[in-house]
Amino acid sequence: MPLAPSADLTALNTLGLHAQADFLYRLRGPDDLLALQADPALSALPRYVLGGGSNLVLPARVPGVVLKVEVPGREIIAEDADAIYVRAGGGENWHDFVQWTLAHGLAGLENLALIPGTVGAAPIQNIGAYGVEVKDTLHAVHALDLVSGAPRVFHRDECAFAYRDSVFKQAEAGRWVIVAVEFRLPKVPTLHTGYGDIERELATLGLAATPQNVAQAVISVRRKKLPDPAQIGNAGSFFKNPIVPVALRDGLLPQWPELVSYPAGEGKAKLAAGWLIERAGWKGKRIGPVGMYEKQALVLVNHGGAMRDDVNAVVAQVQRDVYDRFGVQLEAEPVFW
Repeated sequence: MPLAPSADLTALNTLGLHAQADFLYRLRGPDDLLALQADPALSALPRYVLGGGSNLVLPARVPGVVLKVEVPGREIIAEDADAIYVRAGGGENWHDFVQWTLAHGLAGLENLALIPGTVGAAPIQNIGAYGVEVKDTLHAVHALDLVSGAPRVFHRDECAFAYRDSVFKQAEAGRWVIVAVEFRLPKVPTLHTGYGDIERELATLGLAATPQNVAQAVISVRRKKLPDPAQIGNAGSFFKNPIVPVALRDGLLPQWPELVSYPAGEGKAKLAAGWLIERAGWKGKRIGPVGMYEKQALVLVNHGGAMRDDVNAVVAQVQRDVYDRFGVQLEAEPVFW
């Protein structure tokens, strides 16, 4: 049984928070979950699912069993007149999977290049970047019930996708472990280059808009803006871009004419959380070992030795300061165990 007691999770979360699990169990397939269920010493303990640890804030101790999803596999499974269908194991590295699709001449995921984490975690968060979300090409999610081990396939319309949200964070939170995800990738790609950063980077690199070149531009932009977790602990963009009534946005414009916003449906506007945080005075600011990144105010960083309480203190203060200045409530993206 791939089980480790008293397991150190510090290296398994990209924020680098000091954390320890009572048990760490490496899940490489459905049979491993059934074996865990059959062990009377472990079957009744709480269970937590860990992917790449890139969207997670851990406590000092995680009671129970942490399931580290390591299900492998990448394959083309079907084709129709309009699309190619591919499947990847839940433990596959997301960026490696995106690169694999591009190497096979498949488009649709290029804007999501270099997002940290695993394939299995992608639908939970409905990861997105530069005008594209994982829901746009997702076809189905293969999951196992954490208690019974019973399999279930969630089709796209059953996943209740929303901005950085899904059924796996809401009604079905904590019930499933995702072991594989299927994607429907169009044969005729629709390229999304409308974000200024991507347009400018393509021009700077002298590249035409192709799926491979868009991915290259996305990678270049992300590397300029986001710190490497191997160098400084972080979980990428820490706060969601808030969606507010247009009336609230319009009320801010006289004082803040440079406010960055985007349309978000009828009567709604999406504000740039990083802009709000920076104008609230938090770019490069820290409390103890935790602060907001000096090059990108949206990224919370661990300068070393931080615990969850240190993160909570900074998150709460950032939220208060942004609300006091703009009347906008920020919501954290990561999951807090």
